Amino acid sequence: MLRSSFVTGLAVAALLSLTGCGHSAAPATSTPTATSGHTHDGWWCAEHGVPEEECALCNAKVSEDLKKAGDWCEKHNRPDSQCFVCHPENEAKFAAKYEAKYGTKPPKHETATP
Repeated sequence: MLRSSFVTGLAVAALLSLTGCGHSAAPATSTPTATSGHTHDGWWCAEHGVPEEECALCNAKVSEDLKKAGDWCEKHNRPDSQCFVCHPENEAKFAAKYEAKYGTKPPKHETATP
């Protein structure tokens, strides 16, 4: 009986190793990519087009600090310095940071509605 359970276990393990768990692993790349699930674990906030540590839309502390400093666009509910509708030149500034780090253009991000 013990031998039968062992053989069955080996067969199941072999089958699982051939079929996998159903999750596909993302290929390893040197640059981050935009995903549908925003994880906040990388350098770049692909959802908002700024470095993660500067993203006031993902980080309440950054948001609070920028509001206190008077850096806030009431119309688009984001920092004025990160409002790419009112200040498209700022989008280029953040894109340049990404390009300097990764050597490619940043992924597309959401934009505020005008």
